[in-house]
Amino acid sequence: MSENHEIVMQAKHIVKQFPASRRRTLTACNDINLTMYKGKTLGIVGESGCGKSTFVRMVTSLEKPTSGEILYHGKNITGLSKKETWENRQNLQMVFQDPMASFNPKMKIGDILTEPLMNYKKIKRNERDAKARELLRMVELPEEFVDRYPHNMSGGQRQRISIARALSLEPEILVCDEATSALDVSVQESVIELLVRLQKEKNICMIFICHDLALIRSFAHQIAVMYLGHIVETIPGEDVSGNAEHPYTKALVGAQFSVHMDPAKKIESIESEAPSPLDVPVGCPFQNRCEHCTEQCKKEMPELKEIAPGHEVACFYVENITKYPEIRLHVLVVCTVPLTRESTR
Repeated sequence: MSENHEIVMQAKHIVKQFPASRRRTLTACNDINLTMYKGKTLGIVGESGCGKSTFVRMVTSLEKPTSGEILYHGKNITGLSKKETWENRQNLQMVFQDPMASFNPKMKIGDILTEPLMNYKKIKRNERDAKARELLRMVELPEEFVDRYPHNMSGGQRQRISIARALSLEPEILVCDEATSALDVSVQESVIELLVRLQKEKNICMIFICHDLALIRSFAHQIAVMYLGHIVETIPGEDVSGNAEHPYTKALVGAQFSVHMDPAKKIESIESEAPSPLDVPVGCPFQNRCEHCTEQCKKEMPELKEIAPGHEVACFYVENITKYPEIRLHVLVVCTVPLTRESTR
């Protein structure tokens, strides 16, 4: 992918820490390294509290990282002045989970859609109505919605308005923060189809964060799996179901439900609970929930290492079976030998 597609943004060694009670520190993001490409979708998946939203808030300059760099076309945007940040923000727009929380309920839809364009002086006042109608057509909504208020619309319609407003400035990067999680399943599908169509038409980069691995793998070109502020695996979206290697990613895949799944297949759950973000253990953050945990995992932090093109994993167990394939073979042989009375004597 890196050879054929233009790099739009890179996050390098991003760390974000917040002060907590009793002089403690909460590390929301720890050494995040990700690359975003033009015309491609980066999906970020993980449990609540893993740092997904904090990361994208730094990407859109709503938060500043404690350390590290966010490069937009090679320029570090973490140290920009207020005016430079404001000017740059038109290149990176965000679609929030709850559009009602980001809309002024007293404004009509036409004014909501064209407010960013007026702020950046991209249209004149007498052009607002025509532009609002054009944006409504873009997201497949009737033009007469220009005179409606947000509370007169359904959740799916409001999210389409949110997408239209974000794209009104023709940004190069669109960030979707749980943009479909509050919608019905049927509405989710139509909104995703809309985003995919608009991405192809405008050749924009999209960052999509989500809890639902089954949903995000259906359209994301690359998926980053986060756990307690760490990226534990990056993998092409189409490969998640069959080629995921990190125990946490495998657990997420095993926990997926689908109406098309084999009735005999059991939905698996992850044993135990994640530790508090204020008390992340030394070493691998997934150690207390991993069946492959060793003493090395309890002492050292595994680094992301490439095991295949576009596929990186931070796991000592995966690293060992990649170096020594006979370990995997041995495990498979042991697991496939049926237990009988003779074999247990």
